[in-house]
Amino acid sequence: MKYRPLGVSGLSVSEICLGTMTWGEQNTEAEAHAQMDMAVERGINFFDAAEMYPVPPRAETQGLTERYIGSWFKKTGKRADIVMATKIIGPEASNTWVRGGKTRFDRANIIAAVEDNLRRLQTDYIDLYQLHWPDRRANFFGKLGFEYDPAEQATPIEETLRALEEVVKAGKVRFVGLSNETPWGTMSFLREAERHGLPRVQSVQNPYSLLNRSYEIGMAEVSIREQCGLLAYSPLAMGVLSGKFEGGRVFPPNTRLALFERFQRYQKPLGWKASEHYVSIARRHGLDPAQMALAFVTRQPFVTANIIGATSLEQLKSNIDSAELVLSADVLAEIEAVHREIPNPCP
Repeated sequence: MKYRPLGVSGLSVSEICLGTMTWGEQNTEAEAHAQMDMAVERGINFFDAAEMYPVPPRAETQGLTERYIGSWFKKTGKRADIVMATKIIGPEASNTWVRGGKTRFDRANIIAAVEDNLRRLQTDYIDLYQLHWPDRRANFFGKLGFEYDPAEQATPIEETLRALEEVVKAGKVRFVGLSNETPWGTMSFLREAERHGLPRVQSVQNPYSLLNRSYEIGMAEVSIREQCGLLAYSPLAMGVLSGKFEGGRVFPPNTRLALFERFQRYQKPLGWKASEHYVSIARRHGLDPAQMALAFVTRQPFVTANIIGATSLEQLKSNIDSAELVLSADVLAEIEAVHREIPNPCP
């Protein structure tokens, strides 16, 4: 396992990060513990969670993911070995069970959220605290077009950073990051932090995969030049790039796409078409399709860590093994040919 700097924090994180959003919905506590055991044995020192997890979000399960991690920390005593990242939920009308729907990035909400994160994780500090999505109207979660609302009342970025400064100074959070952000948002957070001496964002957790390379358009340059790297989520496009689905026609039992209708982001005709091309490339070259897709993400110079997720230990092992795969020039050329023909079919 290789390690990379997390922004300018001084922390080094494994290039493969363990994603956790199925724990509490598709995975039991015992299964979550087994995944963490395997991840650490393979050299992973970076876990990512969120107060909203597991997904799909439900009042009955909210927070279980962090609770499972907390019980593992207590059982193993390995808290100091892990760079723990988690998130505060952004404004969302449907998640009324989280602090009564008060989910803006203001002082009272951030302080309350951090206390809840710490309690569930059974720790007294969080290494990387991320804003799950913007506290303003923006193009994220698959939305490309920006719709301006002159009546919008978003929390000012400086106010959010001052609230984060408070939890950092209290020793409850070490570093901060963004998620589902835009170039404007990322640069605004960086600018406000520098102008006022406030906590600097160290990373951006956005989607990135063979089916969605939109990060390359504006955000990749920001990540490289500002030392604010990408924590890539959905690198397998919710399993679409694994080759286990037949063009969207057959969903194996117990997979996310079979269990939950809400996961439509990567189920588009051009997405299935592009996926079939990528799976074909892998098989022609004797590669596992999922490992090829993951290796493509991990190799990018703007990526700090590739967030993998799994519902079984077999799947987790295969995903971790992708870190050892070096893609040949021929494979990369064929991937680029498909991308030119069908660019970003599932943003």
